[in-house]
Amino acid sequence: MLRTGPVNFLTGVALAGIVLLATAVIADDKRNDTVKSMEQTDNQATATFAGGCFWCMEPPFDKLEGVISTTSGYIGGQKDNPTYKEVSAGGTGHAEAVQILYDPGKVTYTQLLEVFWRQINPTTPDRQFVDVGSQYRAAIFYHDPEQKRLAEESKEQIAQSGRFDGPIVTQIVEAGKFWPAEDYHQDYYMRNPVRYKYYRWGSGRDQYLKSVWGDKGQ
Repeated sequence: MLRTGPVNFLTGVALAGIVLLATAVIADDKRNDTVKSMEQTDNQATATFAGGCFWCMEPPFDKLEGVISTTSGYIGGQKDNPTYKEVSAGGTGHAEAVQILYDPGKVTYTQLLEVFWRQINPTTPDRQFVDVGSQYRAAIFYHDPEQKRLAEESKEQIAQSGRFDGPIVTQIVEAGKFWPAEDYHQDYYMRNPVRYKYYRWGSGRDQYLKSVWGDKGQ
C-alpha cells in the first residue's frame, strides 16, 4: 500500500535538504578551485595589492608580460569566507584586493610596485576615489621579508618624489588569508566592458591618475 501524509512530507523535506547541501558544496568547490589555481610553483611568486575597487586593479597587471593570473578578493579581515555584501558593508575588516601570480624571471616585484603606485591615490586613508571606507583602503600586503623591504623602499621613493601634496598613507602589512571574490567579480572589465568603463570614468580614477602621472599612469 502506498504511504501518504506525514511520511511523504518528511521525505520531501529530506530531499530539499540534500539539494541545498549539494548546492553549498558546489559553491565551496568553485571557490576551492579558484584557490588551487592560485597556488604557486617554484618558478612563480605571489603579490597582493589593495587599491580600492578591485575591478580597476586587475587590468594594469594583466597587461604585464610575466603575470600569470590576477584574482580579485578580500584580505586583511577577521571573518572567514566573507561575501562581497559583508565586505562592502565595512564590517569584516577586509580590503578589496587583487592577488597576482607572476613569473619573477619575467617581471620583478619592483616592477609590480611601480604599476601599483600608478593606480592609486596614496594620500587618502580608508578611501580610493568615490569608494569610501576601510574596505577600500590602499595597501601592500607583503608575502616575505624581501617584499616588505622593497615595498618600504618604494613608498619612501614615492614620498620623496614631490608628486603628491599630502603624506603617503598607503599601508604596508603582512599578507594573511586571501579569500577569492565571487566568480562574477573576476575579470569584470572583460565580462562587462560597458558597465566597467562607465563606473571607472565616474569614479574619477583616470582623471586623477592623468593629473599626477600624465600618460605614464595606468
